[in-house]
Amino acid sequence: MSQAEPAPTSQPERRRIDIVDLARGLALLAMFVFHFAYDLSYFGLIAVDVPADPAWSTFARMIAGSFLTIVGFSLVLATRNGLKFRPYLRRLAMVAGAAALVTLGTWFAMRQNFIFFGILHHIALASVLALPFLRLPAPALALLAAIVLALPLLPAPALLDQPWLLWLGFAHLNGSTADFVPLVPWFGCVLMGMALGKLAIPHIGRWSRWQASSPLARVVAWGGRNSLIVYLAHQPIFIGMLLLATRLAAVPANEERPFLVSCQRSCVTAETSLSVCEKTCTCAVDELKKAGLWRKVLANTLNNEERVRTGAVAQACFRRP
Repeated sequence: MSQAEPAPTSQPERRRIDIVDLARGLALLAMFVFHFAYDLSYFGLIAVDVPADPAWSTFARMIAGSFLTIVGFSLVLATRNGLKFRPYLRRLAMVAGAAALVTLGTWFAMRQNFIFFGILHHIALASVLALPFLRLPAPALALLAAIVLALPLLPAPALLDQPWLLWLGFAHLNGSTADFVPLVPWFGCVLMGMALGKLAIPHIGRWSRWQASSPLARVVAWGGRNSLIVYLAHQPIFIGMLLLATRLAAVPANEERPFLVSCQRSCVTAETSLSVCEKTCTCAVDELKKAGLWRKVLANTLNNEERVRTGAVAQACFRRP
């Protein structure tokens, strides 16, 4: 072996690889779009109920999958010449600490929807669980990824269907959370990223030399390079901007929206589409107003007879063509 051979593999370790940072930055931009739409929906500034909308939910899953795939890819890239424990543990502590801050912050800000196992929690845990698989070849990693991604198709053992095991991804989710990325099936994306990393390493000299040259690419890559800080900062900025905008513009509250959101979320099932539920719930509001029950619904002062009438109104609306 000549003395010049180690140079191509040692150079990427001395600097960041722009194309990986750019990919992470693009995932961040997509996340900004989703979170801003989520915040607009949360404050009632748009008619769409983003958490319940199938298109937005699919978009959110694509973003989470891209982040976790990059996590697996980056882990293989960072450990291709051996695991360096000090930088690894420092990064792990930062991600785990940030996850704890997210849980603490959302507990106080939105207790009914607080984040107990979101994307950062998953990244922290996956960074540990992935270590035993680092020596596996790409085909084995891809096979394991496919198995993990397919696990939700199988019936969950009763032992795993427990509220305290929600983070595993087998139990039925009771209640709501602003961000939920359980171990199954999402760890499959990390394993798939590791498989892609194994396939990419033999050709690293070809793609690692690319550098972000345009101003836009440099900004996006900078965001990907500092993704943890950007992730923690963006939501407080968005929420602060929207709170300020709503106060300055004196946006009137939509008294119907909380009812419509709750109605649609309880209506949507695998058999009932969102469009059907939107029409049903809008019909229910109109009919409750005609029956003189709307104000009592808002004030939650219905008696037993009025609750029966309210249920009958909803059923009648649901049966309408």
